[in-house]
Amino acid sequence: MKSRETLPVFKIRHFDWIEINHWPGQFVFWCALLSASPYLAPSSITTMQLKIFPTYESLSTHAADVMFDAVQAKPNCLIGIVSGDSPRLAYDLFCEKAKANNLDISQLQFAGFDEWVGIPPSNDGSCHAFLHRHVFTPLGLPKANFHVFDAMSNDLPNECARMNAFIAERGGLDLLLVGVGMNGHIGFNEPGVDFNNYAHVQLLEGITLEVGQKYFKEATELKYGITLGLRHLMEAGQVLMLANGQKKADIMRQALEGEMGNAVPASIIRSHPNSEVLLDEAAESMLHNKL
Repeated sequence: MKSRETLPVFKIRHFDWIEINHWPGQFVFWCALLSASPYLAPSSITTMQLKIFPTYESLSTHAADVMFDAVQAKPNCLIGIVSGDSPRLAYDLFCEKAKANNLDISQLQFAGFDEWVGIPPSNDGSCHAFLHRHVFTPLGLPKANFHVFDAMSNDLPNECARMNAFIAERGGLDLLLVGVGMNGHIGFNEPGVDFNNYAHVQLLEGITLEVGQKYFKEATELKYGITLGLRHLMEAGQVLMLANGQKKADIMRQALEGEMGNAVPASIIRSHPNSEVLLDEAAESMLHNKL
C-alpha cells in the first residue's frame, strides 16, 4: 500500500500499523538506526493504530474507556470533541462511567471542534446543543469547563483567534475525538483544506450540507462552518478517529489506503504519531488490506 507522500504501511501486533512518513533517503536512515539499536521500537517512529470492533457498541466502549483513562491520568486535561453519530454513544458511555466511578471532572476542560455558522446554540441541530445533550449536561459541567465557537458572532475571525488562543494557552489538546464525513472531512475541514490551518471559517460542500439536514427538525439554510483546523489535530497529544457503518466503508478505504492529501482530509490521520482509527466491521468492509 503506497501513496505519493508515504512509504509502505506495516501491520504489527493487535492491529497496529506503522507508517514511515519520510522520503527514501530518510527511510534508509531509520532502517539503519533501528537495526543498530534494539531499544528503538518501530512505534517510536510514526504510528497509527487501526482497531476493528465487531459492533458499534464495542467500538464506542473502547473510545469511552480512552476518554476515562485520559482524565484519570490528567484531571485537568483538555479534550476536543465533535458532534455527530459516530462519537455519540462513546460520549454517553463515558458520562455513565465517569459518574459510576466518581471520576474527578472538576478540572476537566472540553473544546468543541466545530459549529454551523449562523445557527444559534438553542437550535437542537447545532453542534453546541448536541454536545450539551451528550456531554456537558450529563456531566453537570459548569460553563467555565467547556469552550465552543459562537457561530452567531459578527466577528468570526475573532472567534477563531479566541479558540486558537485558548488551546495554545493549554499547550494543545490532550485528546481529540473526531468522526469522518462522507467526503472525508474532519469537523468542517472540507476537501482541499490547508493542513496547516488552525481555526477558520469554511465554505461547506454540497454533501455536507445535504447530510447536515438530518440534525435539524426542519429544512435549514446552511452554507459555512467554523472549525478547529487540522493543525490542531496534528498537535493533539492523542487522536481517536471513529467511523461506523457500511456507509463509511468507501471513504475509510480512501482515507487509509488511497493517496494521502487534502482531497481526503481524513487521510491526515496516517501522519499523526499517536492515533487510533476505530472502525466496526461494516466500516472496515471495503479495505483491501483487512486485519
